[in-house]
Amino acid sequence: MSKIGRKAIDLDSVKVEIKGQEVHFKGPKNSGVYVLPPELTAHLNGNQLSITANEQARDINRIWGLHRALLANRIKGASVGFERQLQIEGLGFKAALSGNKVVFSLGYSHKIDYELPKGVSLEIDKTGQRLTFKSYDKELIGHVCSVVRSFRPPEPYKGTGIRFVGEVITRKAGKTKA
Repeated sequence: MSKIGRKAIDLDSVKVEIKGQEVHFKGPKNSGVYVLPPELTAHLNGNQLSITANEQARDINRIWGLHRALLANRIKGASVGFERQLQIEGLGFKAALSGNKVVFSLGYSHKIDYELPKGVSLEIDKTGQRLTFKSYDKELIGHVCSVVRSFRPPEPYKGTGIRFVGEVITRKAGKTKA
């Protein structure tokens, strides 16, 4: 049996309706439909949603846990949403929000303009160096944060660049005189 697949999903303030293989959910932040594969079925038990496998096989355990995790992320995003934080390190490195675009000054000869996709919001602190991304879609927010981090990844000598809050950068020693 799948250890992740058999865990129940708490519904909090999300309304869920099951129609065959489709799981319809509606919460304060988002609503949508998640389609389960034919090997899995969903059951509603009070304020919890559980997914069961129709047969026992090693291959089904893999998709059972995967689809349970994907559905749990959709339901959590519909109720409370997701948040990721990035930290910009470096002298003069900063970001500014103008409408739906973010303008980055990262030490290059030009500024980088990045348009936020629909469904992602951004808050920047007054120094312009701490970015807080919020969204109802965990996959989308992870993709946006990785794209922004790729503009200036943290370098190992001085530690400057864009990093996730809490990320540890292994520092290297610089050149030494002989």
